[in-house]
Amino acid sequence: MELTPEEQVQKLSGAFLIESAWEVCNQVGGIYTVIRSKVPVMTRQWQDNYCLLGPLMNPNISAEFDPITDLNGPLGQAVSRMRDLGYEVRYGTWLVTGRPYTVLLDIKSAMNDVAGIRQQLLADYGIHINGQEELQNQVVAFADLSTKFVKILSEELQKENQQLITQFHEWMAALPILTFRKEKLPIKTVFTTHATALGRYLAMNDEDFYNNLPDYDWKSAATHFNILGIAEIERFVAQACDVLTTVSEVTARECQYFFTRIPDVITPNGLNIKRFVAYHEVQNLHGKYKDIIHQFVMGHFFNSHPFDLDKTLYFFTSGRYEFKNKGFDITLEALQILNSMLKESGMDVTVVMFFITKRPTWSINPEVLQSRGVMEEIRKTCDTIQQQLGERLFYDAAGSKNEYRLPDLNKFVDDFLRLKYRRILQSWKSDKWPIVVTHNLVDDINDEILQYIRRTELVNSPKDKVKVVYHPDFIDSTSPLFGIDYGEFVRGCHLGIFPSYYEPWGYTPLESIARGVPTITSDFSGFGDYISANVEKHEDSGVYVLKRYRRKPRVAAKDLAMMMFKFLKLTRRNRMVQRNKAEDLSEHFDWSGLVRYYNQAYVQSLESKRS
Repeated sequence: MELTPEEQVQKLSGAFLIESAWEVCNQVGGIYTVIRSKVPVMTRQWQDNYCLLGPLMNPNISAEFDPITDLNGPLGQAVSRMRDLGYEVRYGTWLVTGRPYTVLLDIKSAMNDVAGIRQQLLADYGIHINGQEELQNQVVAFADLSTKFVKILSEELQKENQQLITQFHEWMAALPILTFRKEKLPIKTVFTTHATALGRYLAMNDEDFYNNLPDYDWKSAATHFNILGIAEIERFVAQACDVLTTVSEVTARECQYFFTRIPDVITPNGLNIKRFVAYHEVQNLHGKYKDIIHQFVMGHFFNSHPFDLDKTLYFFTSGRYEFKNKGFDITLEALQILNSMLKESGMDVTVVMFFITKRPTWSINPEVLQSRGVMEEIRKTCDTIQQQLGERLFYDAAGSKNEYRLPDLNKFVDDFLRLKYRRILQSWKSDKWPIVVTHNLVDDINDEILQYIRRTELVNSPKDKVKVVYHPDFIDSTSPLFGIDYGEFVRGCHLGIFPSYYEPWGYTPLESIARGVPTITSDFSGFGDYISANVEKHEDSGVYVLKRYRRKPRVAAKDLAMMMFKFLKLTRRNRMVQRNKAEDLSEHFDWSGLVRYYNQAYVQSLESKRS
């Protein structure tokens, strides 16, 4: 019988939990968001019996880490013993909400032993680590240090009769599981895979990946993509751990075929929703940041051809640059279809679609900067004219003699300002169409987004109802083009578009609704799959799930275009209602509710009889 959340907490009372991940204090991927956002709930439940473990990789760690000098207690004693062995160990609290105890191991102190450890892994477990790959060598070093540390901590906890539960996120952290199992240590193990390495590679290269899942030979495929060692780690630790978890039913299918083990628990990803929700401020914040996006759009487009901003909607997509896996391919095709639909329908609306991702660039395009700079100069000139005109009109009105007609306002503006105004407008206006990409790419010719745009001529023509802005750098407040951070940019948009082909979970659509912005996801993403299975009438709350399973990309693109078109036909009031409902729905994904799935995994690990 399934335990209630209260019964789970009671079962876990007195146990100690170590949560190990490459992303602890190290922002290199989505798991960083999982770990960091979950911390407040974890520290509230576990209090002093919880610690994060990771490699010392962040060069700016001092800015977000507060050292602890008191080495009393099992955790402090384990740190002290590791230091006595000659290893550099940072022990303190991570300066995030919840202030969790954190141990960071300096992998440099084990790098000299990596060659021998690789040989031992091959001899003991048949794992073929690629010694030419820096990351794999670093993972091996971290595994050696974290294995030693957890074993020492286990010895200290046994003095207090405390059980030790360890959770390892992804293959980069999980190798210690094999040692604990081999040596039959009293350490309970949970392995969480957020995505399979093999699945990510195969999805990028096989249009029919999900249908072909049962037919892949995992070892041959891993060898083909030169990730055999990584695939072996994933497979062997998944088979050795007490409890296997993954973030969605989508990834569970991969585990079944690549690991020959069905996950014991599905642990959906959540957020600390309190950091996002704005309640009655949702509409005000949308308006505030939409106005800032307006400024960019005016600077980027209006020197060529203006359009009505009151009838313009902002769509966006963002994330790691994986052209097919992230659904950039069908998004572009859907935009092309949508452009034709809007022209044929005669709808008086414009769509500006932003692609926000990270690509190698060498500068912001000078044309983009110049156009924005000149527009700012126009603004300053208009402000000066407005001030001068206002003052002179007031004096004229106050001193008028029974004349109640509005005077010729041109007379109130100096010739110098009239000339400046005229010249600056002449210098700004251009016959050139606005460029699609905001930065100069290192490899412009082979960029797949630009290749598609050039091939289909979705190039910001005055006749196009769909405009495209490709911003190949993540947005933050230091950007000269926007001057706001990514979260504020999202709030200013109307619709997020994330029709991923391979997305084990998908934080971007969840973060979108948490900010009150409706979103399109897909049933190939863990988030979309969860929404479809657990939330009735989700479209009323601004979450649209594109069906991609067993559907060709071209069909999915047409469906996506229709979803966008239907959204454009909503009234302003309907969109306002959806923004409020989207934010309300996001509270379903607060960690305070979802942590029960993690607790279920921990309870099962304590009850596990695997030997």
